Amino acid sequence: MGLEQSDSNNKGILNTIISIFHYAWVGFNVILLNPFKGISFKKDDTVREVNAAIAKAHIIKEDTFFEKMWKKSSIYKKQQEKIEQDKRELASILASEEGTRRQEKPITYRYKVRDNKGRIEQDTFLGASMADCNNFLVNEGYEVISIKYGKQIEFLYGQTSILGANKLKIKDLIFWLTQLSTYIKSGIPLTDSMRILAKQMGKKDKNKRRIFNAIIYELTLGESFSNALAKQGNIFPPLLINMLKAAEATGELEETLDDMSIYYDEIDKTRRAMISALTYPTIVLIFAIGVICFILMYVVPQFVQIYETSGIAITGLTLFVINVANFLTNNFIILFLIVIIAIIAIIALYKNVKAFRRRCQVFLMRVPVIKDVIIYNEVAIFTKTFASLLKNNVFITESIDILVKVTQNEVYKEIMLDTINNIAKGDKISDSFKDHWAVPDVAYFMIVTGESTGELAEMMERVSAYFQDLHKNIVATLKSFIEPIMIIILAVIVGGVILSVIIPMFDMYEQISM
Repeated sequence: MGLEQSDSNNKGILNTIISIFHYAWVGFNVILLNPFKGISFKKDDTVREVNAAIAKAHIIKEDTFFEKMWKKSSIYKKQQEKIEQDKRELASILASEEGTRRQEKPITYRYKVRDNKGRIEQDTFLGASMADCNNFLVNEGYEVISIKYGKQIEFLYGQTSILGANKLKIKDLIFWLTQLSTYIKSGIPLTDSMRILAKQMGKKDKNKRRIFNAIIYELTLGESFSNALAKQGNIFPPLLINMLKAAEATGELEETLDDMSIYYDEIDKTRRAMISALTYPTIVLIFAIGVICFILMYVVPQFVQIYETSGIAITGLTLFVINVANFLTNNFIILFLIVIIAIIAIIALYKNVKAFRRRCQVFLMRVPVIKDVIIYNEVAIFTKTFASLLKNNVFITESIDILVKVTQNEVYKEIMLDTINNIAKGDKISDSFKDHWAVPDVAYFMIVTGESTGELAEMMERVSAYFQDLHKNIVATLKSFIEPIMIIILAVIVGGVILSVIIPMFDMYEQISM
């Protein structure tokens, strides 16, 4: 017994030593060798020929000494035993009713697979059954180890969870549309194009890989491209889905992908122009508030102490500034919390309460200059979207319904709903825009002209281009005016505060000179 126990202890120590050397070797490779893998060294012709011959013959690289030792360790063997056990359990489930049972709606599966390089990967998949999930992964070239599902997985990784799939960023959407159009034009089938993009865009982003894998899965089941996108929830815009649906009917998928890429690119440029115009004033405003608070809370009290010891009478603007400084110093934390709570409350109300959101939008759309920025932008987006829908033969009623979802402005949503009602009554589309305070007269008359000539789509495009140019010009003008105005305001406020606390010093100098 003693010898057996001693042998067992020795084996345990040996396994531990092997594990330590294995992990040390892995760390050495990652930290010291990987940074140099991308460096290109000069090789002579013989080395190049040997490397080419090895690559051509597909010679498998032998394991290193430490890799061989690691594979002989008990830890590695236990890992492999666990993998084999999981594979047997999966095979048993797939052979049962549970594995083939199709769900009423797709659910989230959590899978573990091994790729063709032997690496273990874990991710999620949205499918109708475990068998479908397994078949998809096998077709993608993976060795499936385990597939699991349940309420906990749905909670953590489902579409509605914080870890689930989110909307694609507009820059990713533009890149995806452009690349997909390029691949299809090159003769690559749609499903294979999506596989390429899944590897290309999902290499470093698991979220994109999940989304594209789910689309590929739907395509392999025979679903149309538009339906495959629609089944991904709110990830893809309704406008894009409906445009693709119309393109599938007319056979103009590549052209529609290009059009939508250009459309979202222009929308993104407009959005970035707005952000650029607001960034500088926001930074200046925050800086100004910080400087004023610093002066009132730390600089002004120093002067107050000087005046009190000198017996100088403080009146007028100086007294007002000192009272403000005292109030701010004594209640700074409370005021800060009130401001934070107020901002959070306003944002929450704006997002969740329609009446409050509409009042805010109407108020901003009545403010000079700001109203032009908002109205020009909304009219440009509305007419451009409407023109795209009409050009792709989307029904008028469906187009209006999409437009309601595209815009976030409650005033223009009401206009769209009025348009639907007018169409139902047999009236013209332009009737809902007539004499409306949020629709410029130029836009109304151009829409009327388009209706009377039967070229509504072309006229909508002209309206969009016209107001897009107006929006760019007013944003550029506003940006050029806001910067100096903000600097002047900051200089006046800071200068006024400093001047108010310096004025009593002249009285103090007069007393000293007397």
